[in-house]
Amino acid sequence: MDKEKKEESSAIHPAVAPLSYLLGTWKGEGEGGYPTINSFRYAYSHKTWKLDSGQPMHSESGYWRPKPDGSLEVVIAQSTGLAEVLKGTYSAEDNVIKLHSQVVANASKVREISRVYEMVNGDLHYVVQMATNLTTLQPHLKAVLKKLP
Repeated sequence: MDKEKKEESSAIHPAVAPLSYLLGTWKGEGEGGYPTINSFRYAYSHKTWKLDSGQPMHSESGYWRPKPDGSLEVVIAQSTGLAEVLKGTYSAEDNVIKLHSQVVANASKVREISRVYEMVNGDLHYVVQMATNLTTLQPHLKAVLKKLP
């Protein structure tokens, strides 16, 4: 592939431009907990693992569809088999993304998920809240990620 075609294929689509600060490789540490499980700390880099034992936890992959009006649709599939369809908003001025589940599929216990991502001094902070058939929506995961060079 010649240089011109390579640059053309890596150009950012105008719909994605307001979220371009998210592009790249991020890594960091977080903590999780829930009334029905023991609290834990974890590392994040496309896949999560327990910091104390190195035991793999889960990975997820997804697609984000930002729209010019500031709305956002996201589909996420986890290695656990759970799938999320979320809708929300993003603010290009504040670099804040708020998502709420429309569908949580293949999950016998999880009923609702919300995610908030926010850039703070160049770091990406995120909080995931979850509701199950036993609990109301409450914090489950939070982490601070740093962008790798």
